[in-house]
Amino acid sequence: MVKNRGSRVLAALLLSVVILTTACSTKAPSRFDQVQQESTKQKSGQAVVKNATQGSKLNQFFPSDGDGYSRVYTQEKKGFSEANLKKAGKVVAQLAISDTSSTPATASKFANSTEKIGGYPSVKLGKTQTSVLVNKYQVKVISKDPLFTASDRAAWIEKFNLDGLAKLK
Repeated sequence: MVKNRGSRVLAALLLSVVILTTACSTKAPSRFDQVQQESTKQKSGQAVVKNATQGSKLNQFFPSDGDGYSRVYTQEKKGFSEANLKKAGKVVAQLAISDTSSTPATASKFANSTEKIGGYPSVKLGKTQTSVLVNKYQVKVISKDPLFTASDRAAWIEKFNLDGLAKLK
């Protein structure tokens, strides 16, 4: 019986040591903890510069509805405005104007452009995007339907009030 009591005391003592050491040890951060830390860190700069144009001011330069197409605004914020271009209820393209003041690298991609649309430097990104640089504004059309071609994108860019946008300060 003494031996049985001794083994119980020893088991209780070992159990106490295990609980104490695991409770006091620091838990290694999971990959989710690290991502959470990185995403909540304060950035030193602003996402959008103070002098970026309000999105609502950019809306007036978008093409009007017509020829079976309708324009539906989907996003508007400081420095950016976006609309879906629909035909027969289906989104065929996305139209956007963005103020490049906050993203100078965006404007720099037009520096070596040899193509122009509406008199403004133009670039194509992949097989679905065409954009022009008008003053500090990027006007972009993105095909959302395979039948909406590069020439369709160029035609819709020309339907924007590019010259009016060029005068916007």
